[in-house]
Amino acid sequence: MAHLDMTGGHPSPVVAAAARRTAVALALCGAFLLLPALPAQAETMSWLFRSNHPNIVDVELYSQSRDHVWPGGDKVFVLDDGQTTEFAIDCSAGEDICYGAWVRGDANAYWGVGLDDEEACESCCYVCEAGETEVIVLDP
Repeated sequence: MAHLDMTGGHPSPVVAAAARRTAVALALCGAFLLLPALPAQAETMSWLFRSNHPNIVDVELYSQSRDHVWPGGDKVFVLDDGQTTEFAIDCSAGEDICYGAWVRGDANAYWGVGLDDEEACESCCYVCEAGETEVIVLDP
């Protein structure tokens, strides 16, 4: 409630100063609401895989923070030679990403979250940051 100076009918200096501070704070809040959201910093993260399975293994990486899949566009990363393979992706810093891998033609033989991010996993997710994962070994 505003206190009035009864001699002139104007707010006291203390109340006027508080009103000015409140008006400035509200103006600043309104200005921030009009600013576009800044995108998270992009990072390049390398995922290292080695499959010891005798058949071709397909891999996708699934963001748990947004609706995004790598490599995307109905493509998959392919493991087919028993060698350590690197897949580099651009992701948003701090984004949670899980891998899903499966034997080509047999989605029931899977690692991580499997095909289409449909399975549960305990240690198949990483936080996006510049650098690389340890070698993720997929054993039969």
